[in-house]
Amino acid sequence: MKQLALDIGLATGPTLEGYFAGPNEAAVRHLQLWLGDGSRTSVHSPVPTYLWGDSGSGKTHLLQAVHGALTAQGARVGWLHPGLRNPPDFDDRWAAVLMDDVERFDAIQQHAAFSWFVSAQSLLRGVVAAGGLPPAQLHLREDLRTRLGWGHVYGLQVLSETERRAVLRQAASERGLTLTDEVLNYMLARFSRDLGSLMELLTQLDGYALRTQRAITIPLIRAMLENE
Repeated sequence: MKQLALDIGLATGPTLEGYFAGPNEAAVRHLQLWLGDGSRTSVHSPVPTYLWGDSGSGKTHLLQAVHGALTAQGARVGWLHPGLRNPPDFDDRWAAVLMDDVERFDAIQQHAAFSWFVSAQSLLRGVVAAGGLPPAQLHLREDLRTRLGWGHVYGLQVLSETERRAVLRQAASERGLTLTDEVLNYMLARFSRDLGSLMELLTQLDGYALRTQRAITIPLIRAMLENE
């Protein structure tokens, strides 16, 4: 079954706090330190950071969390991804550059990425990038590939199903909710298995269950998706 996008009615975007780190604690801690204390005067190290891992490991969640945190600090950020067909020139007002799914960049995007990288480095601006492969295995132009790999590199691990179930049950319990095995099986089989997306789904279910005064069941999930 096609996985459903979980962007309906979300009150907040991804955050570092909302990412269950598990075996990826070192990467999350690094990003927290890199972001600083949240003030406009925070200094973001110009040494690049590269996150890589399989689908569902939370790479995009972490990039979006970094983007949200920087924006909250009043910073402007450049964001390059495969869907940006005509990337703009580097903007000197950017405090940092974020790049997602780098292994999918075409020739034009690779040229822009390299240009952004060089400009960011010359101005001591941060670069945080993510991809599905470690730097040595990226099929990108060599000057870009080597720059992505010379700084901090973190390989992200996907949580096991047992870990995802435990986290979801704990989060539901903290909200005063109960998730049956049947509901968990449904969520894991039909929605994105990335924990950040599942937690956002739980937030939506909590709100919908409260509004409708119903327990969380498979029919309730279907009703929410039809009505939101």
